[in-house]
Amino acid sequence: MLSERRLEVLRAIVQDYVGTEEPVGSKALTERHNLGVSPATVRNDMAVLEEEGFIAQPHTSAGRIPTDKGYRLFVDRLAGVKPLSSPERRAIQNFLDGAVDLDDVVGRTVRLLAQLTRQVAVVQYPSLTRSTVRHVELLSLAPARLMLVLITDTGRVEQRMIDCPAPFGETSVADLRARLNSRVVGRRFTDVPQLVQDLPESFEAEDRGTVSTVLATLLETLVEETEERLMIGGTANLTRFGHDFPLTIRPVLEALEEQVVLLKLLGEAKDSAMTVRIGHENAHEGLNSTSVVAVGYGSGDEAVAKLGVVGPTRMDYPGTMGAVRAVARYVGQILAES
Repeated sequence: MLSERRLEVLRAIVQDYVGTEEPVGSKALTERHNLGVSPATVRNDMAVLEEEGFIAQPHTSAGRIPTDKGYRLFVDRLAGVKPLSSPERRAIQNFLDGAVDLDDVVGRTVRLLAQLTRQVAVVQYPSLTRSTVRHVELLSLAPARLMLVLITDTGRVEQRMIDCPAPFGETSVADLRARLNSRVVGRRFTDVPQLVQDLPESFEAEDRGTVSTVLATLLETLVEETEERLMIGGTANLTRFGHDFPLTIRPVLEALEEQVVLLKLLGEAKDSAMTVRIGHENAHEGLNSTSVVAVGYGSGDEAVAKLGVVGPTRMDYPGTMGAVRAVARYVGQILAES
């Protein structure tokens, strides 16, 4: 275990390196920070930190930079995330409050996160498997053609056209709509198949084919993999950090193009708990020079999806974590109220 003083020296090195982009020397540390010890003691502390793998000497300069292990200890021992200012919080609320539908919420969230953190923002669409049904609408378009509209508690809207095996009158449409909603509204998607399986038998024989067709379309909509969608923004921000990536930025950009990689990264975030993956903790080789800060968001206690940012390991962790958490909270409120 590091002593509190050496931890303080490590904190100072991380803060200075993130702020200046320059390797940090003992003289600069004692001048900039009130460490309460002599430069010789700081040099000794830095030697111990380097020996234990928390900092490293990038080249022959006297300065040191944090390693992945050093950033990990810094993040683990953070007293708290940096709170957003009142103007920042108001700006988040005003920007997100203007959203008109779920796509707009996700799009605005991506832009906002990328602007606040100046990193790459990644936002997953709410998962259908964790959603509940808010309403099922059935509309008659022609004697044997219907439109099914499924609305979730997260504001997601799915529409499907249905060609019926026989004409289906307005009265029958209204009847099926009412019976469907009485069974599925407020219920988890995963429960719906069981709740509607005996529904066709409660209709007249000539209508059962159409009822079965409607139910089949509804169940297909519930299990479709459209839930594995995400939106990414702010990739251009990475070009500001070119020198933070060894050799080239290309592996990072290639990794960001792979949706499976990003979904796996976000999947490691435990619901509403903040997850920070630093450098080589990221399993994908292309992201070994980056850090990922992610958290779940939702309309209640349970997260329905994840959001986060990807940036270089030389990151303002307290500020980034504060922004990610604040945005997740606001998106959750919007989904709860929508």
